[in-house]
This record gives sequence, structure tokens and C-alpha cells, in this order.
Amino acid sequence: MAASSGDKRTVVRDRESNVDMNQLRDHLRDFVARRGWEPHHSPKNLAAALSVEAAELLEHFQWLTEEQSRKLNDAKLAEVSQEIGDVLIYLVRLSDELGIDPLVAAFEKSALNEIRYPADEARGKIRKRHHP
Repeated sequence: MAASSGDKRTVVRDRESNVDMNQLRDHLRDFVARRGWEPHHSPKNLAAALSVEAAELLEHFQWLTEEQSRKLNDAKLAEVSQEIGDVLIYLVRLSDELGIDPLVAAFEKSALNEIRYPADEARGKIRKRHHP
């Protein structure tokens, strides 16, 4: 089911909140195993593929204004959804190969960013702070 232009949560809603990260990881493990692709899914190859897919996602926004990037039509939103899926697939595969829980890693990084960018100091500023 396609999302309406006012509802940008997801393009396919029948799986919304019915799948967790472990189910996705297990599904992808099985998908790869049934095709015999394990030898090709090294961390190096998965990181490279992730980078390529992220670039393909960026391509959809390359020449849009900030406002246009927030108001994608249904067809463009469907294309972007496919690219987001590709990015997530490779991120989950890479995380799995390295034994990293991506949700834990994201929460840990967010906690570090809370320290690095205190809200009262960082509000409205977009510059990256460099720490030794």
C-alpha cells in the first residue's frame, strides 16, 4: 500500500512495527545463505556496498531545495523507500558480520553526542565540534 503524500512514515505499511531488527537480521542471514553468498559478504564488501547504496539514496535529493526534499511525490517517495531499504539491508548485514548490534551502537553514539553537543550550547548551530 502506498503512503499518501501527507503520510511519509513508510511506503509499505503492512509490515509496519511487525518486524524487529533481529527478525530482519535473521531473514537476511537466510536470504544470503540460500544463495551461497556468504563468501562475498565480507565486512569490506558490505561496507563498500553500503556506501554505494547511500550514494544512490543521495542521488534522489541531489538538486532539490530543502523544501522540495521534504515534499516528495508518491513515485519519488517509493524510489527513496527502496534505497533506504538497500541501505538498511547492507547496514544490518555489516553489523551482523562484525557482531555489532546496530541499535545498541546507535544509542551509545547518541549518548556520546549528548555530551559532545549539549543542547544549551548546540541549539541552532550546525558546526561539528572537534574533540581530541
